[in-house]
Amino acid sequence: MNPNRKDLLGIQDLSKEEIGEILTTAESMEEILKRPIKKAPTLRGITIANLFFEPSTRTLNSFALAEKRLSADSINLSASSSSVLKGETLLDTAKNIEAMEVDIIVIRHSTPGAPHFLANRLDASVVNAGDGCHEHPTQALLDLMTIKKKFSKIKDLEVAIIGDIKHSRVARSLILGLNKMGAKVTVCGPPTLIPQWMDPFESKVEYNFEEVLKGKNILYLLRIQKERQKESFLPSIREYIKSYCLTYEKLKKFASPDVVIMHPGPINRGVEIESRVADSEYSLILNQVITGVAIRMSILYLLSKRKIDGFND
Repeated sequence: MNPNRKDLLGIQDLSKEEIGEILTTAESMEEILKRPIKKAPTLRGITIANLFFEPSTRTLNSFALAEKRLSADSINLSASSSSVLKGETLLDTAKNIEAMEVDIIVIRHSTPGAPHFLANRLDASVVNAGDGCHEHPTQALLDLMTIKKKFSKIKDLEVAIIGDIKHSRVARSLILGLNKMGAKVTVCGPPTLIPQWMDPFESKVEYNFEEVLKGKNILYLLRIQKERQKESFLPSIREYIKSYCLTYEKLKKFASPDVVIMHPGPINRGVEIESRVADSEYSLILNQVITGVAIRMSILYLLSKRKIDGFND
């Protein structure tokens, strides 16, 4: 990764070479996770704060486990336990945490650009763990690594991203990452859930669910993000299920026999994906979760490398 890079704010900021280095480093981190004692002293002396102002299970626990596996000291702070409830600004909260000699701040926030706002005002490194509908770079990186492990490549693979594209920070980051690594992306969903920003993203747009299933290497399902929708974008969930739920029957009838299924979670079973598909031999969903720890170990290590090298001088 660029030795002058202080923060990881989005896939848009990363070069193809930097993405490749993160994935390669994550492969070495997987070796640590396979040891009988799954711990290395790599980040001993580094302190990391996890600031999560939105609910999270996979991402927060994945970062927390990555920090423990590399022997970093870490603290967790949620909106419900912070002084934000007392009227303190996000910047004041972050500056108070930085004053405790914190080296890296991992932040999830509902406001797009919140990590960028902090990164421009803090000496500590900032990692974007999801900012509103904008980006979720670490999810995209773990998805790229999951794909690379399965297919031994990313270039020229046919990927369909299906569901609520409009409100998905995962979709935005993943499309950027797939494009940079040479994959071919098609997005599919109801017209009301396909955003206007698709044109510059070099992706095909398809509204017919059965057609988009054909000939793809990867089907990447997204849930409907009701918590980000300020108005109704669908006639009903029943209509969405009828048109866009991936059932086992549709999978067998229209998709390639060697297709794989991915989903960033949480899954709404029976809405965007049938349980029989999510739990099938086609599914890489749990592989994504496992890969997430290694990717986050890689990112934390690469952002800390200058300080670690300073310790060793």
